[in-house]
Amino acid sequence: MNDQNKSGSFWKRNTPGILVAVGLLAVYLILHFWIQGFEIGGNKYQLNKYYTLNIYLMGMNIILAVSLNLVCGITGQLALGHAGFMAVGAYTSAVCTMKLGLPFAVGLLAGGLVAAVMGIIIGLPTLRLKGDYLAIATLGMGEIIRVILINIDYVGGASGLSPIPKLTNWTWIFFITVGTVLFVKNFINSTYGRACISVREDEIAAETMGINSTRYKTMAFCFGAFFAGVAGGLYAHNFFIIQPNLFNFFKSFEYLVMVVLGGLGSLTGSVLAASGLTVVNLALQNVPDLRMVVYSLVLITVMLFRPGGLMGTKELTFSIFKLNKKRGGDRGTSGN
Repeated sequence: MNDQNKSGSFWKRNTPGILVAVGLLAVYLILHFWIQGFEIGGNKYQLNKYYTLNIYLMGMNIILAVSLNLVCGITGQLALGHAGFMAVGAYTSAVCTMKLGLPFAVGLLAGGLVAAVMGIIIGLPTLRLKGDYLAIATLGMGEIIRVILINIDYVGGASGLSPIPKLTNWTWIFFITVGTVLFVKNFINSTYGRACISVREDEIAAETMGINSTRYKTMAFCFGAFFAGVAGGLYAHNFFIIQPNLFNFFKSFEYLVMVVLGGLGSLTGSVLAASGLTVVNLALQNVPDLRMVVYSLVLITVMLFRPGGLMGTKELTFSIFKLNKKRGGDRGTSGN
């Protein structure tokens, strides 16, 4: 009897996680076979390459938005140089595969690690600043990285680096995206994440309680830079060529819009906003000049009606459905 109770409680306790895992596996398998192509009754079905590309971009945007949210939303630091770390990861991974002949996995890891080291080197002095001063410092950092890449002939200079082998596929995109979200979620729920949240809420009070704010801000900056570097590696190996001007201020601003639109501090919001803006971008391909106009209008509208973003600091969990069920039960009881 006790064994049955333990088994029942185990399944009850882990049902949300199991359902999420099953749902993610179903999404992976459906898109995997659709992208690869399959035949039914002699007819072949395959997802258009253009839509496949945008699905890949959606995954990369989720990685970049979630990693930036770790810095801006969870730790409360306004950073505007995320595209710089993406550039470091893109060029490092491309050099590893093109010039050094290393495997793709090693190139991605190297890109993430080099970006993380850059995050530590840049974060230690700049994260002592606050607010607008930090934003200006990180913006300058991103531009410095871009200008340095323009002047390095080894990586092609302003002409860019090519030909980069196309090694990014749906499997890499899916598992790295899911892994990024899981890592950031577990980090937030750890003691380190709670320390970062305390720094966001009241840095002076956190330091009074013995929390080294610079250490935890640098830690969040380092992890955010690592995942931005990995996303950069995926981006580089999805296109034939990369150029320094691809990673300019507007790229960093685009990811900041995703974070603010979804809600500072909400991973679910970052995922939804990154996915939604990727779809909007897809719909506006025929009118590229209007893209930033629509971005601005969407952001203004959200700030007017939802100042905290679409999700605020909340997450989409199964407790929402339990709450709705409970309310329905309460109404039924009162009616009787």
